[in-house]
Amino acid sequence: MGIVNIEDELHEQLRKASKASYRSINAQAAFWIKIGMLCEMNPQLTFQQVLIRELREAGVDPNEVGVAL
Repeated sequence: MGIVNIEDELHEQLRKASKASYRSINAQAAFWIKIGMLCEMNPQLTFQQVLIRELREAGVDPNEVGVAL
């Protein structure tokens, strides 16, 4: 594990987003990093398709939680 140096404004956005998504600031940053990496690695998929794929891989049925397909 290491420390990531980010701009103050990005940290503020992380803080706000973490409140809205009920995550810690670190968990929100990790989520953004992982989803950003997955989107870069899979440019043919939309953001929502990436999320649905991750939910399915975690054993969650997106249809049961009301995610639009």
